[in-house]
Amino acid sequence: MQIRHDWTRDEIRKIYHLPFPELVYQAQRAHRQFHQPEEVQMCRLLSIKTGGCPEDCAYCSQSAHYKTGVAREPLMDPSGVVEAARRAKDEGATRFCMGAAWRQAPEGREFDTLLEMVRGVAALNMEVCCTLGLLTESQAGRLKEAGLTAYNHNLDTSPEFYGQIVTTRTYDDRLQTIAHVRKAGITVCCGGILGMGESDEDRIGLLHQLARLDPHPESVPINMLVPNAGTPLAAAPALDPLVMVRTIATARILMPASRVRLAAGRGEMSSEAVALCLLAGANSIFTGERLLTTPNPEPDDDERLLASLGMRAAK
Repeated sequence: MQIRHDWTRDEIRKIYHLPFPELVYQAQRAHRQFHQPEEVQMCRLLSIKTGGCPEDCAYCSQSAHYKTGVAREPLMDPSGVVEAARRAKDEGATRFCMGAAWRQAPEGREFDTLLEMVRGVAALNMEVCCTLGLLTESQAGRLKEAGLTAYNHNLDTSPEFYGQIVTTRTYDDRLQTIAHVRKAGITVCCGGILGMGESDEDRIGLLHQLARLDPHPESVPINMLVPNAGTPLAAAPALDPLVMVRTIATARILMPASRVRLAAGRGEMSSEAVALCLLAGANSIFTGERLLTTPNPEPDDDERLLASLGMRAAK
C-alpha cells in the first residue's frame, strides 16, 4: 500500500461506506503493513493548567463561556509534572502529553516554565507532547529545542461544520499552528471529535483534511464526545460506537503509517466496542483516570482488556 496525500472526498466517501467486513479487512491489511498488530502504545495526558479558556468550543468543560463547575487552576509546578510523568512511565506509558487551557501559548515566565517541563519529561526518555492552543513559529522552535516530540492541535470536525462548534478560532488558525509545528521539526498530533451532531459527510470531511496533509499527522486521535454539563453539547445524544469503528478504520486506510489513537470517550464504550476499534486499526490509547477533565478507564482495566485480547503495551 502506498502512502497518498491526494485523496478525494469521493474516494474517502466510498471507503467510509464500505460494507463493514470489507472496511475492517482493508484497515487490517493497511495496519499490518506498517505496524505490529498486537501492540498498543500507552499514553498519559495531564492537565497542567486547567479552566478559564477564552475559546468557546461547544464541547469543552474548560471554556470560560460556560458554567461547568470546573475550577480554574494555575500552571503546575514543573517538579509535579515531571513526577507525574515518572509515575506514568512506571505504569507503562511511553508518551506523556501536557495540556493547558489557553487560546494561545503565552510568552514570558509561563512559557519558560513550559520549556522546563518539556526538558524534564524528555530527560525520562519518554515521547513528550503538548497541547497549548495556538503557537507562533518562534514558540514552536523553542519547544523543539527543549525536546518536544509532538504537538497536538485537533481540527475537531469538517470545515463546513466547524463554525457550529467553535467561533473564537478559525480553521485556518488551526492549520497555521500545524504548519508552524511542522516547520520546527516537531511531529504532529491532529484528529477530531465525533458525536457533536455532525453528519457522516462531516466525518468524511474531517478525514479528507487530515489525509491531505503532507506529511500525514504522525498521530491521529479519534475522540468520542463525552457530554459535559453546562456546555452547549451537554444533551448531545450518545454516539453509536460503530461510527467510531468505521471512522478509525477509514483513517487507518487513508493514513496507514500514522498512529491512530482511541482517545476520549473510551470509558463510555464496552470492551467489545474497544476491541473492534483496535481491530479496525487503532494502536494507541490514553491511560490514567482522567483525560484533562474527562473520566477515563483505570490502568488496571486497560491491562485486563489487553490481556484478554492477547495484546500488549508497546515498549
